[in-house]
Amino acid sequence: MAVSVPGLVAVVVFYIVILVIGVWASRKSKKVEKTCVGNKSEVTMVGGRNISVLVGVFTMTATWVGGGYILGTAEAVYSPTQGLIWAMGPPAYVINFVLGGLFFAKPMRSKRYVTMLDPFQHRYGNIFTATLLLPALVSDILWVACILAALGGTINVILGLSAALSIIISAAVSIIYTFLGGLYSVAYTDIIQLSFIFFSLWLCVPFLLLSPAVSGISPNQTYLNQTNENSWLGELELADAGKWTDDMLLLALGGLAYQALYQRILSAASSAQAQITCYAAAGTVFVMGIPSVIIGAAAASADWNQTAYGLPPPFERGEAGKILPLALQNLTPTWLSVLGIGAVAAAVMSSMDSVLLSSASMFTQNIYKTTLRKQASELELQRVIRASVLVVGLAGTGLAFSDDSVFALWMLSGDLLYCVVLPQLIGVLHFSCANTYGAISGYIVGLLLRALCGEPVLGIPPVLLFPGWREQDGVITQYFPFRTLAMLCSVISIFSVSWLVGLAFCHQLIPQSWDILGVFEEKKDTEEDEIPVPVGEKNQILNTKL
Repeated sequence: MAVSVPGLVAVVVFYIVILVIGVWASRKSKKVEKTCVGNKSEVTMVGGRNISVLVGVFTMTATWVGGGYILGTAEAVYSPTQGLIWAMGPPAYVINFVLGGLFFAKPMRSKRYVTMLDPFQHRYGNIFTATLLLPALVSDILWVACILAALGGTINVILGLSAALSIIISAAVSIIYTFLGGLYSVAYTDIIQLSFIFFSLWLCVPFLLLSPAVSGISPNQTYLNQTNENSWLGELELADAGKWTDDMLLLALGGLAYQALYQRILSAASSAQAQITCYAAAGTVFVMGIPSVIIGAAAASADWNQTAYGLPPPFERGEAGKILPLALQNLTPTWLSVLGIGAVAAAVMSSMDSVLLSSASMFTQNIYKTTLRKQASELELQRVIRASVLVVGLAGTGLAFSDDSVFALWMLSGDLLYCVVLPQLIGVLHFSCANTYGAISGYIVGLLLRALCGEPVLGIPPVLLFPGWREQDGVITQYFPFRTLAMLCSVISIFSVSWLVGLAFCHQLIPQSWDILGVFEEKKDTEEDEIPVPVGEKNQILNTKL
């Protein structure tokens, strides 16, 4: 396939613009650092806590509107085996932001945390916090791989450029400006990227609908023009209800355990502003998903025999994951398909930079600064952040070459966070009785149950088979909401074990010498009963008094 020179030039110009804006924002970040009285590393991680509501809404929305969101939604609507009802991204992300504003923004921002892992460190200590970083880091790397794979496939289809080269160039641009400017570069480039995504994708919609190959997007008209078969609305049979529920809750609740969400919440000037940012982003993220739905429906309704692509259609060629770039290439003018490329590129970079910074922030703040190098200078911490950005970016870039299924990587990226980290976050923020013993038990239960259920994407066979499982081509798929079961079992374990252990120590049913983790200490106040108090709660009391 010949390389499209005009399209290539347009994409290069777009990348240069984004890079220039990122470098400009990095200079703004350095100016803020010079006037900053506190920790300068916090300017890099949370923007000095002075990100406005408007900028916050842009950067929060842009983080979620990534390549997986845009391409995955179009893929689900187009696929005859799924349909609109399986395009869960838009409604799930609305739920995610609303719940984040209601239950998580205020307790996180009011205590001026720097990362999502700070509350764990304050209550449970450094060792357990380090174990929580592992699933969060793996999830971020998978997310980077997902969005880069989406971009590589899109550029390859429309421009004829090598997918590998596209992935490498896009990753390099994102890594460079995130490396230089931290959250300021991420936030200000997100404004340009989200605006471009909105403009270009919505501009594609009328051209798609007016294409000669698309006579309409009636739900009963499919890509083969077979009436009343394979409607792009999709069907949800009772046997599939468990899997649908599991996938929906994974996307809706799993996002509550992403550091990228809390990075924006913690960068707000106040708790109220953080909540407003979440609620506003719920509306914008839904609007940004509508063009992908229309593109998927148009592709499902098109007569591909009237296009240069011909028959068989993309689904029968195994190219459903590339349906958005294929639709833009074959159903819209060439210049417009190039704009579509820019939209996907913008979506990729707007998510990738956020993921890179979130992982780097957690490692620097919660591992390096508190455990490895407690006396590290601010300059050293900033260097560690940049090195972490580079490492995570390279790891995700390498993984982007290994899987063609954008939707699968998109779902898998939130799997560990949903089953392991979300229960811990609920416990530490909303269970006053939660302690290290309960947290460890919940961690083991969630991780063990999830592993025993298997994972087809990774080739891990299931050990536990729940009702409704199916086997096709030697691959077993669970249709029971097993992820949600693992998450709930983890939550129950955290609460019940914490409560039982606390009760046992408080009533001296267990000797104080058995507290091998040092979670409880006896109050040495002669005027009060000698009741063991969790170390984390004791520290909070002391901080309040100070």
